Amino acid sequence: MNKIEVLKADKDGLDIKEDIARYAELGWEAIPDEDIQRLKWYGLFLRNPTPGYFMIRVRIPGGKTTSVQIRTLAHLADAYGNGVLDLTTRQQFQLRHLRIEHVPEVFRQMEEAGLFSLQTGMDNVRNILTCPVAGLTAQEQFDATDLVKRLTEELVGHRAYSNLPRKFNLAITGCLDNCLHLETQDLALVPATVDGEDGTTTGFNLLAGGKLGSGGYRIATPLDVFVTPQEVVAVAGAILRVFRNHGCRESRTTARLAFLLDDWGEERFRLEVQREVGWELSRAGTDVRKHSVNDHMGVYRQKQPGLNYVGLKIPVGRMQADDLQGIAGLAETYGTGELRLTANQAVIIPHVTDRVLGDLTEESLLQRFVYNPTPIQKGLVSCVGSDYCNLAVIESKSRAVETAKRLEAIIGTEMRPITMHWSGCPAGCGNHLVADVGLLGKKVRLKGQIVEAVDIFVGGRSGPDPKPAIKLLEDVPCDSLAEVLSGILPYHSREKMHKTKVKSIQKKIMPRKVLESESKLGRTAQNLGTMLIS
Repeated sequence: MNKIEVLKADKDGLDIKEDIARYAELGWEAIPDEDIQRLKWYGLFLRNPTPGYFMIRVRIPGGKTTSVQIRTLAHLADAYGNGVLDLTTRQQFQLRHLRIEHVPEVFRQMEEAGLFSLQTGMDNVRNILTCPVAGLTAQEQFDATDLVKRLTEELVGHRAYSNLPRKFNLAITGCLDNCLHLETQDLALVPATVDGEDGTTTGFNLLAGGKLGSGGYRIATPLDVFVTPQEVVAVAGAILRVFRNHGCRESRTTARLAFLLDDWGEERFRLEVQREVGWELSRAGTDVRKHSVNDHMGVYRQKQPGLNYVGLKIPVGRMQADDLQGIAGLAETYGTGELRLTANQAVIIPHVTDRVLGDLTEESLLQRFVYNPTPIQKGLVSCVGSDYCNLAVIESKSRAVETAKRLEAIIGTEMRPITMHWSGCPAGCGNHLVADVGLLGKKVRLKGQIVEAVDIFVGGRSGPDPKPAIKLLEDVPCDSLAEVLSGILPYHSREKMHKTKVKSIQKKIMPRKVLESESKLGRTAQNLGTMLIS
C-alpha cells in the first residue's frame, strides 16, 4: 500500500479530533507527519509556503449560508488569521495563516455559528455542490437544497465513508442552466424526466467518473441510471461503498473513481451498485438541461413575486475580512441575511425587494464587487496560487487580475463574455480544462532566466455537450500573456473553438515552445485568431 493507505489503516482520520487540543498545547512542530495528513480530515492544512501556519477549509453545503456565519468567518480570519479569505470553486471559504494553538477556539466559534470543516480534504466526500440559486429561480426542475443537506448528514462524519481510496466530488442540481461543471464530478446528479403510463416522473440521471487534474479532463460517464428524489441518498451511498470496497489503493494517481469505471466498464459498475443498493435501478431518463450557461451573476427576478437576487463577482475569489463583513451587512440591510456562494467565485444576495433594489446597486461596496462585470472579469476564476499552495508553481491570483486588466486595456470590453480560468499546477483546481480559455501555470527558462509562464488551452466546456479544452500554445511567459491573448480573444466564440479546424491549427503550431520576443508573440496570436475565423 502507498503511505497514505498505511496511515489510514493504522488510524482512521476521524480519530484525529481527540489530538487537536493536545497539539494546540505542544505546537505545530510536535505534530508527526502522519497526523499532519490526518488533520486534513478536519479541514486543517499545514502549507509549506507558510511554515507553522494552517489553512482551514470550511464546508458550506450547496454554498448556502447566512450573514451570521459569514460574519463569524470574517471575525476568525481577522482575529486569528491574516484577514484573508478565499472563495473556492466548491462553494466554500478558506481561512489562512492560523496557528495550531488557536484552532480549538476557532472550531468552537465555528460550531456555535453552525459551521464545520469536517472532511474537506483527503480521501473523503468533499463539499457537495448545487445550484447557488436553488429555490429562487424558475429555471429549475427541482430544488435540491434539502437533498444536499440529507446527503451531507448521511455521508459526512461517518466511518462508512471516511476511508475512501481517494477524494470524491459530488454535485446534485435541478438547475437547467448549467451553472456547475457537472461533468467534472466523481458523481453528478443532473435533472431528468421519465415518461410512463402514469405520467412524467422528475428526478436525476447519474453521471460518474468525471475528474480534472493530472491526466486531463475525463468527462463523467453516463451510468444509464435514473433516480427519484426519494432514492438519491440510498443510491449515492451505494456508489460510495462500491468505490470504497473496489477502488484502487496501490497508487494515488490511479485511485479516483474514474479509473475503476475505466477498468470495469459502466455496465459492470451499474450492476455492482444495483447489488449494493438492493433493488433494480431504473434506466436513464431524458436529460432536460439546456445548452445555455447561466452563472447567476447580475440582477435577476426570483420566482417569488417582488423579490430579486443579486450576484456579485469576487475577483479571483479573494477577500479581506472587512469586505466580507460589509457584504454580510448588505445581506442584512437589503435581504434577509441569507447568502449564496457560487462555484465561479461570486456571492449572491437573495430576497431583495423591488423597493430597495436600486439602493443596493448604489452601495459603494458594489463598485469593487460588481453585479455587472466586464466580459473578461465576469468569467475570471483562479486557484489559490503559489503564495499559499505548495503545489502551485506560479502566483495565479495576482497574475489573473493583472492579465485581465492589461487585456482590457488592449482590446477594450466590447466582446462576448468568456470564461478564463487559471490553475497554478496540473492539479487543475482552477478548472482550466473546462473554460473557454484555460491557463496552466509553469516555470520556463527564457534568455537564461527562470520565469513564470502558462500553457494556453481553449474551448473547454461541461454541460450536455461537454468538450475537453485544446492546447494552443505552450510556455507563454506571463509578462507577455496579455499581448498573446489580445490576438485570440477578439475572434473567440464557443462554436468556433470546437470546429474541426481548431485541431488542424493545433497540429500546425504544436509543440510551441518559449517565444522569445513580444513582437513574435503578438504576430503568432494574431495568426491564430485569423485562422479561427478563416
